[in-house]
Amino acid sequence: MSLYGLLRTSVSGMNAQSTKLSTIGDNVANSDTAGYKRASTEFSSLLMANSKTNYNSGSVVSSIRYAINEQGALSYTTSSTDLAVQGDGFFVVNDPTGMPFLTRAGSFTRDGNTGNLVNAAGFTLMGYDISEGDAQGTLNGYANLVPIDISAMNMQASASTTGIFTANLPSDAGIVAAADLPSTNAATADYTAKSSIVVYDDLGSEVVLDIYFSKSADSTWEAAVYDQADATPGSSFPYSSAALATQTMTFDANGNLTSAGTMTIPVPGGQNVTVDISKMTQLATDYTPLTATVDGSAPSTVTDVEIGENGIVQAIYENGSKAAAYRIPLADVPSPDKLQPMAGNIFSTTLESGDVTVGFPTESGLGSLVSGALEQSNVDLATEFTEMIVAQRSYTGNSKVFQTGNELLDTLMNLKR
Repeated sequence: MSLYGLLRTSVSGMNAQSTKLSTIGDNVANSDTAGYKRASTEFSSLLMANSKTNYNSGSVVSSIRYAINEQGALSYTTSSTDLAVQGDGFFVVNDPTGMPFLTRAGSFTRDGNTGNLVNAAGFTLMGYDISEGDAQGTLNGYANLVPIDISAMNMQASASTTGIFTANLPSDAGIVAAADLPSTNAATADYTAKSSIVVYDDLGSEVVLDIYFSKSADSTWEAAVYDQADATPGSSFPYSSAALATQTMTFDANGNLTSAGTMTIPVPGGQNVTVDISKMTQLATDYTPLTATVDGSAPSTVTDVEIGENGIVQAIYENGSKAAAYRIPLADVPSPDKLQPMAGNIFSTTLESGDVTVGFPTESGLGSLVSGALEQSNVDLATEFTEMIVAQRSYTGNSKVFQTGNELLDTLMNLKR
């Protein structure tokens, strides 16, 4: 029986080395595959019960391990939608049926049919829609994730809601009579200074606001805001509609504002714009506008996409404005090396890997996103070829053992002759 055991043992050795050569072949074939994680073959022995005078040969068993948790080198590209994870974590992607998987392959491009970001294997990148208020995420699952749809960000307008206006008002300006203040909207209205600013309504149309400043008493000023579209051609006053907002501003002996530091202006067809005027001054110099900024933008198409290391996806529009639309999460498991690799460079969770947890890049121990980069395969060709030589030699050795056992059986059979 020991000769038959010898044959079985050598066959198990050849099978084990064949498995090792198969993993080496996969590794070499995918040495240039972005996000590929190398496989390796480990061996363990199976021993039979033996006595002091009789030995029964056992066999060898192979098992496959994946170096999923081993970081591959990053290579930089010219595409802002190429993504790499620097550190722990995986992208969440869906297959065409909507089944979620994990991957480190971040070669995402815009799909011509859906507008979604898909990688080279056709899996769709998933994230949270910030515009819908889903920026917090779900810690223990894939709930509320949606495809990152670049086409959905086209032709968006943003209504103005906040602004800052800072200027110096001349302390030696003459006082305007109450009957002639701009807030009266009379044809005889007088003022000390005037500025115009652009805001945007709900449809993204420009609305020009005329802001009049008039000294109504010592250290006291009135600000009156009108829609320029309602002005009388050639003379402004009277406007065809009343002032959108008026504000009384008072200053101390040092020229600093002591009254309310904000002014609320209802934009026709838009939102209420809260303007910060807390830095207004009244000093002995001319009227000097210093800051005039208002948020909002006109309708514009997306020209590019910017993805930050924290996973926030911003659309860059033709007019130079930016708008955050999605946030890309990262998922992780307690034992990444126990994930199950599948075709398309994706991984599925197993009992051994543990349950998935979802978070955001740079938070809770997760890595950061690198835009314009890809994680390369962690295969080292020099190591693989060395292992190939070793496996080839071991296979040859096992085959020689099998051949020797076969020859011994032939000798045994020939004794009968």
